[in-house]
Amino acid sequence: MDTSDVRKGLKLTMDGNPYVVVDFQFVKPGKGQAFTRLKIKNLVTGAVLERTMKSGEKIEPADVEERTATFSWDEGDKMVFVDEHSDQIYVEKEKIGEDAHFITDGQKVEIVFFNGIPIALSLPAHVVMQIEKSDPGIKGDTASGATKPAYLATGHTVNVPLFVKEGEWVKIDTRTGEYIERVNR
Repeated sequence: MDTSDVRKGLKLTMDGNPYVVVDFQFVKPGKGQAFTRLKIKNLVTGAVLERTMKSGEKIEPADVEERTATFSWDEGDKMVFVDEHSDQIYVEKEKIGEDAHFITDGQKVEIVFFNGIPIALSLPAHVVMQIEKSDPGIKGDTASGATKPAYLATGHTVNVPLFVKEGEWVKIDTRTGEYIERVNR
């Protein structure tokens, strides 16, 4: 594999670490050799780097595997998932980060393994969760776009419109943590 195979989402290994291509740009200057400018994200640490590679330079694909698994239970500093073979997969919460706020019982996720060790997980773009606690909207407060804090069962706080009440279900964008819409269940 070489630089001509680069595309967004490509997983590759550099300096013994797995990376995913976030963005790339092929550059052909008037003089000199063409090159590819890469923006890559470390799958273990989350750090984003920029690298420049000469045209035709070899790229080593990352030895990563993705498996679909279902969240089963929380074990303090780890979350336990079960895959389609009924294998239990323990993922440290520090590797999950803020995404742990959007994981509920029975939710399916993609777990990324590097050399057989779980290093990260991918959530769906949106999740539906129930509002556990929220103050009632103030009557007469009809300011356009006014919001109030609402608390989810996972402990995450999301700003919702004033008309959303406790017990209602809402769709949340897992990439930004923001409210999208109310959902009937």
